[in-house]
Amino acid sequence: MEQRIVFHVDFDYFFAQCEELRNPDLKTKSVCVCVFSDRGGDSGAIATANYLARKYGVKSGMPIRFAKKRLESVIDAVFLPTDFDYYSEISQNAMSVIREFADIFEYVGRDEAYLDVSKRTESSFINAAHLAQQLKNAIRHSVKLSCTVGVSSNKLISKIASDFKKPDGLTIIPPENTEAFLDPLPIRSIPGIGKKTEERFIEMGFKTISELKKLDVFSLNSQFGRKVGTYIYNAVRGIDDESVAPRQEATQYSRITTLKEDSKEYHFLAKEIVKLCEDVHSAILKDNLMFKSVGIQFVQSDLSNRTKSKTLKNSTLSLDELRKTVLQLLVESLEDQKMLIRRIGVKVSDLSEVSGQDSITRYF
Repeated sequence: MEQRIVFHVDFDYFFAQCEELRNPDLKTKSVCVCVFSDRGGDSGAIATANYLARKYGVKSGMPIRFAKKRLESVIDAVFLPTDFDYYSEISQNAMSVIREFADIFEYVGRDEAYLDVSKRTESSFINAAHLAQQLKNAIRHSVKLSCTVGVSSNKLISKIASDFKKPDGLTIIPPENTEAFLDPLPIRSIPGIGKKTEERFIEMGFKTISELKKLDVFSLNSQFGRKVGTYIYNAVRGIDDESVAPRQEATQYSRITTLKEDSKEYHFLAKEIVKLCEDVHSAILKDNLMFKSVGIQFVQSDLSNRTKSKTLKNSTLSLDELRKTVLQLLVESLEDQKMLIRRIGVKVSDLSEVSGQDSITRYF
């Protein structure tokens, strides 16, 4: 059986790097790209920070006000709003370059992708090292971005490897080096293990992947359930059989917004939710799709979620039908709504392609 070789390509501080591309003066400054909420001021969170900002402890997901406190001594720190349309355009250009290097290409998100390159490298890690460097050079030449690439025999190890030497790194882990690479790493290096799970393991006396290998699969299953326990047992041993596969089409389209104030007042919420309907409708029109299921989502003041949905008799791409259904769901949901609502969202699903009289149906 031929040796599988998988690349994980991960762009460095992607949103901030895109901003540096647009304005090269930012390269010498601490840059934070922020998702500002609609509540004004410093309400919101950091989406991405460049490495100069990270030196001061700024991280993705950190509240903006905390980040500003960390950078208060930095005179020229910059806080920019996100520009997702621009980032998507850069990403599309980059992905079209990356795709040319793959036998099989799997898009993960704007800033990352997996490539199966087993055939074109003839299952040789020496050939893979040359190909990975060529890919990095091509991206830098064509899109002017740096990225980090992890190379191994599976998706799991490649993803861990792509986070090993950032920014602009290249880490190659042939099968015989897998154990030596993984063993000294902290448990948190395993994708899917978050802060709470890591803390739980530390309480049990395990800090590194090597130490975690002492736990048998039955102990892990009893602690975390069969699915998660088995995943952790295999992951610490570098076992992952998941294939690189072209990404499935989107199964739903959704939009969500943070309200300027917590509320459960119909007219205030209706105004916000109608705007979201228009955004979702634009997205499905652009992709030539119809929908049959419509849903709304509340994130309540205690951050818990409520959802309500309805399946229509027929698929449609009518904005009026979407608005009418969403407002009906809103009325029904508010009848027994006790808590104030912090965020509100709309989604459409059960999607199908528009066929036949496309130009006519778009008018409705």
